[in-house]
Amino acid sequence: MNIVLSVVLGVLGVALGAVGLLGLQGKLRRNRFVGVRTAAAVRDEETFALANRVAGVPNVAAGVVAIVSGAMAFVMADLAVTAGIIGLVGALTIAFAGGLVGSRAAEALPEPVKPKGCGGCACGGGGCSPLAGL
Repeated sequence: MNIVLSVVLGVLGVALGAVGLLGLQGKLRRNRFVGVRTAAAVRDEETFALANRVAGVPNVAAGVVAIVSGAMAFVMADLAVTAGIIGLVGALTIAFAGGLVGSRAAEALPEPVKPKGCGGCACGGGGCSPLAGL
């Protein structure tokens, strides 16, 4: 039990830490699987990057908590389950709180202004082009 719990916590910690570091560095691109995935955060690349940059520090901290608790579960055989559960709940709570803060940061960022008129499409259909009537 100690080894399985330690490995699960270690893998979770590495995953959370990697996502947090990528978010902090701005290298995490919009995707279906990882990062802050709220409607406000996935609005565009800028808001996704902001939300995950804000959530990066808590995700790294959650990863560290998971790795440390996994190591504790491996070393302390008689308290392995207790250390593992406390570490798992703590890591997930920190990651969830980071996601909430990241989502709020994305919501605070104003939506990009959309161009008026034809939408800035250069009117490929000829609707608003000065040469449309020719």
